[in-house]
Order: sequence, then C-alpha cells, then structure tokens
Amino acid sequence: MKKYEIMYIVKPDLETEALKDKIEALSKTITDFNSTIIEHKEMGLKDLAYEIDHYKKGYYVWQLVSANDEAINEFNRIVRITEEVLRFIVVKAVE
Repeated sequence: MKKYEIMYIVKPDLETEALKDKIEALSKTITDFNSTIIEHKEMGLKDLAYEIDHYKKGYYVWQLVSANDEAINEFNRIVRITEEVLRFIVVKAVE
C-alpha cells in the first residue's frame, strides 16, 4: 500500500445533505478496495484562484489515504465522471 494525498473541489451550490452524500460516496470508493483513509479534512467553502464553470467559490476536501493501485484507479475514474466535482488531484505522499 502506498500513501496518497487527494484533494478535490466540489461545486458550492450543493445542499448540505447532498454535499455530505457526495463526500461519503467518494470516500467509500477508496475504502471499498481494502484501502484506508488516514486523515480527512473538509476545508470548507473557499475562493477559487480562477473561475471554473462560472463558479468563483468551491468546497475543498483533502484526504490522506493508504491505498492500492486498484483503489486509486477507481477513484480517478469515478471523480472524472462526477459532475459535482470541479477539480481534483491525486499525488503520492512523501514519506
């Protein structure tokens, strides 16, 4: 298992319940493949550096995960087709 840092930005106009459900679903993508979420931080609503799809703000979520390649590949696939996610990045964490 390798450690990865994941950050994604969710559209700011989601209802609170829908936002929680989306974050849970994306986290479940990692845990379904025998991987673990070590740390999870919701940084909340922040200004974007530049406008994305007519949005000037976004809801930031950061996670440190210990995951296998299968979990990371599935997360990348799911987050790419999720309309509520504006941007995301997955990088290998420095140990």
